[in-house]
Amino acid sequence: MKIPISVLVVIYTTSNEVLLLERKDHPGYWQSVTGSLDALDEPLIDAAARELFEETGIKVSSLAPNSLQSMNQQIQYEIYPQWRHRYGEGVTENTEHWFKVLLPNRVPVTLSSREHLAYQWQPIEEAASLCFSPSNQQAILKLNSD
Repeated sequence: MKIPISVLVVIYTTSNEVLLLERKDHPGYWQSVTGSLDALDEPLIDAAARELFEETGIKVSSLAPNSLQSMNQQIQYEIYPQWRHRYGEGVTENTEHWFKVLLPNRVPVTLSSREHLAYQWQPIEEAASLCFSPSNQQAILKLNSD
């Protein structure tokens, strides 16, 4: 069962292009990197780095120091009914912690074939409008206010 604590990792470039991933289980649903903790004691920054690599092939160790940063934001949201079966009985809410990765330019992306169908780079406003998740939209738009 999944732990109802997750990370959201927004990847963007210095020219304000955001990387979006299309979900395999819901074609047409675009999002940033997301994933739950593997263990209750897994540090959030480690979960963010792990999910970044699993979903895009981007290794934090290959990036400039401090490229992966906490956005110092967490939200609680209701888990969509179609995904509740992944959690323990009665779990309906998830706590999501936001991170960002600033890249100097676009980088090659290696998708997780079991999770995603495609990727695209879009300007901040366009990327936010394409995301199905309101919290993902908010996290992307927060890049403009940092």
